[in-house]
Amino acid sequence: MTRLPRLLTPMACLFLAACLTPTTDPQRLPAGQWSLDPAHASITWQVRHMGLSWYTGRFDEFDATLDFDPAVPGMARMTAIIDAASISTGDPDFDAVLATDWLNADRQPQIVFRTTQINVTGEATGQVTGELTLNGVTNPVTLDVTFNGGLSNWLEGRPAMGFSADGTLDRNAFNVGNLPHSIVGPTVRILIEAEFLRKDD
Repeated sequence: MTRLPRLLTPMACLFLAACLTPTTDPQRLPAGQWSLDPAHASITWQVRHMGLSWYTGRFDEFDATLDFDPAVPGMARMTAIIDAASISTGDPDFDAVLATDWLNADRQPQIVFRTTQINVTGEATGQVTGELTLNGVTNPVTLDVTFNGGLSNWLEGRPAMGFSADGTLDRNAFNVGNLPHSIVGPTVRILIEAEFLRKDD
C-alpha cells in the first residue's frame, strides 16, 4: 500500500500536465458562449505626459462575453462593458477627477465595445474592429489580437482560452479631456489581457 502513491504520483503529474498544456489550434476548442474570467484579465491604458513618458492607468471593473465557433473564427463576436468610474491610477483623488471631468461617468457610466468585423491575419493573430462607445460618443476602433491558446481548464473544470490585444484611439474623437496636447497627448494606447471560460450548457 505504501508503494501505490509513489506509482500514482508520476501518472498524476503527467495527467495534470496534459490538462494544463495549451493548444494553439482553435479547432480543438468547443463552440458556444464564453465568459470573461475577471481574475485573469486586465485593461490598461497609456497617454503621453508632457512628452516625457507614457502615463499608465487601468480599469478595475469590466466584463465581457464571447460567442465563438472554432470552425469560423472570423465570425466570433464579443461584447465588453467597462465601468467608467473604475478608472484607476493609484491616486484616488485624481481618479475621481478623471471619472467625473474626463469620462463623465455620472452620466455615461459604461464604456462599451462591440465587435463588428474580425480579420484573421495569421495562425494565431487577427484584427478585431468594433464600435466603441466612450463618453457618450461612438466610433470604430481596431485592435491587434493574438490568440495565446486554449486548454481544458482542470482547475475550473471548464475549457479556457486567452488573448492579448492592443490598439490606439484618439481621445479627441471621444471628447475626453480638454488639456493641451503638450500636457496630455491625444493618443491613448490600449493594452488588454483576457482569459475566457466556456459557459456551462
